[in-house]
Amino acid sequence: QVQLVESGGGLVQAGDSLRLSCAASGSTFGIRAMGWFRQSSGKDREFLAFISRSAGSVFYADSVKDRFTMSGDVAWNRVYLEMNNLKPADTAVYYCGAARQEFAVTGVGSYDYWGQGTQVTVSS
Repeated sequence: QVQLVESGGGLVQAGDSLRLSCAASGSTFGIRAMGWFRQSSGKDREFLAFISRSAGSVFYADSVKDRFTMSGDVAWNRVYLEMNNLKPADTAVYYCGAARQEFAVTGVGSYDYWGQGTQVTVSS
């Protein structure tokens, strides 16, 4: 089993920045990619970005690629999400996921493990 713990969420004002962290522990040797998603009230979980273990490159959703930056290293079991110029529409619970497959992991079903989520609230 793999455990994921997100941290760094909170209440911020529009235009502020926030950095989320995700730490993986347990049987992590089989993890090949880690990703960030978010889910706002009444909506489906939305893909934001993922990073693959071997390539180290990051793939972003078009909706956030200009404001969000994912970093970290799957091999180190820790990834981050830097969010800039936050908007009220970014208010959501942010989740970290870990996948045993390495590429094209943009769908919820591609992930094998999830953290409990961290709330981000952006006030106007």
